[in-house]
Order: sequence, then C-alpha cells, then structure tokens
Amino acid sequence: MAYTALYRKFRPATFEEVRGQEHIVATLQNQIKADRIGHAYLFTGTRGTGKTSVAKIFARAVNCQAPVNGSPCGVCPSCKSIGAGASMNVVEIDAASNNGVDNIREIIDEVSYSPAEGKYKVYIIDEVHMLSPGAFNALLKTLEEPPSYAIFILATTEVHRIPITILSRCQRYDFRRISIDTLAGRLKEVTDAEGVVIEDKALRYLAKSADGSLRDGLSLLDQCIAFHMDEELTFDKVLDVLGAVDTGVFSKLVRAIVSGNVVRAVEVLEDVVVQGRELSQFVLDLTWYLRNLLLLKTSMSDGDEAELRAMEDIMEVSGDQLARLREEARTLEVDRLLRYIRVLSELTGQLRYSANKRVLVEIALIKLCRPQMETDPEALSDRVRSVEEKLEQGIVVQNAPESYGSAFPGENGQERGPKVTRPPVPAATPEEVKEVIRRFPSIRQNTEGLMKTSLKAAQLSVSEAGELIIGVPDGYDSDYFVKYPEHVAALEDVLEQAVGKHIAVVVVPVRNEREFEQSYPDISEFIRMNLTEEE
Repeated sequence: MAYTALYRKFRPATFEEVRGQEHIVATLQNQIKADRIGHAYLFTGTRGTGKTSVAKIFARAVNCQAPVNGSPCGVCPSCKSIGAGASMNVVEIDAASNNGVDNIREIIDEVSYSPAEGKYKVYIIDEVHMLSPGAFNALLKTLEEPPSYAIFILATTEVHRIPITILSRCQRYDFRRISIDTLAGRLKEVTDAEGVVIEDKALRYLAKSADGSLRDGLSLLDQCIAFHMDEELTFDKVLDVLGAVDTGVFSKLVRAIVSGNVVRAVEVLEDVVVQGRELSQFVLDLTWYLRNLLLLKTSMSDGDEAELRAMEDIMEVSGDQLARLREEARTLEVDRLLRYIRVLSELTGQLRYSANKRVLVEIALIKLCRPQMETDPEALSDRVRSVEEKLEQGIVVQNAPESYGSAFPGENGQERGPKVTRPPVPAATPEEVKEVIRRFPSIRQNTEGLMKTSLKAAQLSVSEAGELIIGVPDGYDSDYFVKYPEHVAALEDVLEQAVGKHIAVVVVPVRNEREFEQSYPDISEFIRMNLTEEE
C-alpha cells in the first residue's frame, strides 16, 4: 500500500479533532445543532490552519443522518460516502486552475438540481481569490439567492482580493495561526501514534519552525522521521535535517558583533557554512534571536516583574536559553538591537534573489561590526558609542578614511597604514554655479533614495557669493537637509563629482513657489530655456 503523508493521514475527521480553532468549531457546531445553517461561508487565514479540513467536516456534518454534538458520526452511509470522496453532494473546486467564467457556470447549472440523497449540496471552492472578475460576477447572483439545499464554502489565504460584493453575502470566519503549545501537543500525539521517540526540545523547535501552520509542522516532522528512520529524534538531528543553527551559535555571533570583531564574526559564519546550513534560514533565525533580546531588554527596563514573566512566555524559550538571553540583554542597548534587526531585515529581502548569499551575509556582518561604514542617522548612536568605548580604553581615535585609498581601521581602532588626504578642490564661480543649475535635472538622477525624492520639487538660485540656493517644500523634504547637515554635505559631494568644483549648498524651506521667487533671483526661465535647447 502506498505511503500516506502525515498531514493527510492525521487530517481531522470530526470537529473535536480540530486544533487551535475552537472559536470557529463551536460556532459551526451550534449552527448544526440548532439547524441554523447558512448558505455561504468564507474561511480565511494563513496556510495550514485547517480551512479545508473544517469545510469537509462541515459538509459531512450537515448531511449526517445522526450527528453527534454537531459533528459527523462517521458511520452512516452519507458520512462514509463523503469521506471516501464518492458522494455527489460535496463538490471540491480548485479555483487556482478552474478560475474562468465557464467553470463557475457549470457549478450554477449543477446547483439547479436538488441532491439525490442527503439534505444539502456543498460546494467547497479553495483559493477562491484566484477567480477572475467575470467568474466572481457569475457567482454573485447564485450566492445572493441560492436554492435552500445549496451551501457554498469559500476558502482563501488572501481575503483582501475578494470583491466586497462577495464578502457581504458570506459568513466570514478567520482562522488563527496555531500557537506553539498547540502545535507541539498535536505533533506529540502524532509521534506517539507512529511509535516515534522524540525529544521535547525537538518538538518545540518543529512547532516553532511551522510558523503557525499545523500542515507545515507535520510535513517537517515527516521529513525528520524519514531522514532518521527508526532512530530517536533529538534536537541536534532536527537541526541537521532542517538546516537550522543552535542558538548557542547566535550567542557567539552577537558577542563578536558587539565587540566589533569582524574576524570572529566571519569565522562563526564559516562554521555555519561548513555544516551545510541554509543561509536564508540562518538570517531569519538570527533576526528572531535578536527580536527575543529586544523584547527581553525592553521588559527588563520597565522593571515590572509580571510584565517580564509575560514577555518570557511570548518568547517561547527554554530556561537555560532564557538565562543566556537575559545576560546578553543587559549588555546591549535598544537602539543597537534595532539597527541590527533593520540591517538583517534588509538582508533577508536581498537574499531572496541573490546567487551568492554568503557574500551578502558577510557584508552585512561587517556592517554590523563597523557602524562607521553606515551613513544612516540610525547608526549615529552606535558610532558615537564605539568612539566612547575606545576613548575609555585609551585608544587614539583618528578620523575615518576619506577615500577608498585610505587604510581601513584596525581591530584596536588605529589605522593600519598612512592616511590619504585629498587635494583641495577650487570653489566654483557664480557662472559655474549657473551651469550646474542648468545641468541639475541630470545631476539629481545620480542621487538615490530620499535625497532624490526631496529634490524633486526643488527651486534653484545662486547667491552673489557663488552659493547654490535650493528651495525645497517645507516639511519632510526640508527636514531631510535642515535637520541632518550630513545630507547637505553628501549633496555637495555629488555636485563636486559632477563638475570638479566645490559648490556650497544652502537649503531653504519654502511654503510655495512665489515665496522663493520673492526672496531670491528667479532663474527658472533660464533652466527651462536650456532644457528646451537640449531636447
């Protein structure tokens, strides 16, 4: 006999076997017992939370000849027929592959015929958000005025893609993500039934890796059992199969990052790579580890013991790991943890499409160890903290390298080689500044991110001293330059690279165009004239 996957073998057959959705189960059972059954239901929630399973149980229950507390009995001819997939009263449709108008019209034609046996004809449409607009329109009228014997159950993971006209005609049930405790309990029941010996720590890790999906948890368990057939499943074996990393590795890595030891951080990563761990999962787990540190740090700072205990329950960690986390959390600042999580979150998006993940991870680790490499204002506190720590240790702190030809700072904060200084750049004349104004639209294209956005509506002028006057809308655009002088310096560098002359930039917040024109010489016509000539 062919092997049946665990998630199919242990699919719930009654409402009592459903885990983590008690609020939905109780409502549906009460409807069946009171004979207050609706004609259209919408089941929504993340993957693997039981939407299709509950729909099938409900289909059996409404047609059951002797329901038990609102659940199907499982022994009557109707229950057996539906359970075997041989009943004409229950129709399952995959909207991902049957999403056209013609497919829905076939359903509408079938609905007009009453069931040959049983009370109801139940139509389960899975992934209903994949239906085309025309198919939704064809379904709309039937949902509004269905026959008394027809029940529609629509299941989806993306409820925001369902037209409001469909939503308003359905009873909506939101399936929750299943908690780690519930997942671990169900996985324990399955391993006991299968005769598999597994450590509690391994069970908890599988439940956490399932990310709220019971189907994912059973699939991961199935994979581990197959890899270590007839063996006890230990925590280390589960880590090997899933390509995950023990939290002790994260502790070593965080300590190396905090101390600024790039070599040690890269060595830890090397060990992870040699063990064959998947780097995307490694980064996700490291981010989760830092998240636990952040939660613990904030709860410790509040000093509320009850809140601290509640936060420990949320983190779902063992006692030994919690003690290690609390020790590390005392040595870290909240702003530093926030920067680490931000950098790793950006890295997660980059890894998704990268062909060389290891290089990206190494660059991110170097960036975490060297906050002076970042120009983002969020890294400023980390950079100041690094300088203060070196001064306390009596280490001479020199200026950061000004060019790629400069020597990189050593481990002790001193430079390894001579500092390369740039020759002075001559200042631009007012006429040269006007030439820059003419070329400003193309120069702006060489800027990135918020700078390009903030300069989108810029007005330009030149002072008698040869300064470039830039008027930007008052608010977010002006704050980008006025509150952060380093952004003005960065813009001056862009201009210097474009024309080879130093141009002093003065940013002026303006409420409207006329206000700028009244205060400074209006050369907008000059700019437009030259742009027209270029075109």
